[in-house]
Amino acid sequence: VQLQASGGGLAQAGGSLRLSCVASGSTLSSYAMEWYRQAPGKTRGLVARISITGVTYYAASVRGRFTISRDNAKNSVDLQMNSLKPEDTAVYYCRYYGTDIWGQGTQVTVSS
Repeated sequence: VQLQASGGGLAQAGGSLRLSCVASGSTLSSYAMEWYRQAPGKTRGLVARISITGVTYYAASVRGRFTISRDNAKNSVDLQMNSLKPEDTAVYYCRYYGTDIWGQGTQVTVSS
């Protein structure tokens, strides 16, 4: 069971990026999934979660700007990030909810 995160890169403030977390060896639709992020010198924190039934949760800092969703055809969970801010700069990780199974992380850098 592996998770592969992709889609990070460099964006300007106010711009958008879309992250994707693709699973191999499991069907993501059977699991609640999460996106976390870790900025330099800070602890890793929850960004968004989607339940098996599609109920979503967002950290206050990203609510209204980020959207977590599933793409069952791709076996992925995506994170659409709009209205990006420099403080969104971090390495973003996906995770199976309640487990220690993480993707490898993808760097997001937002310039002002």
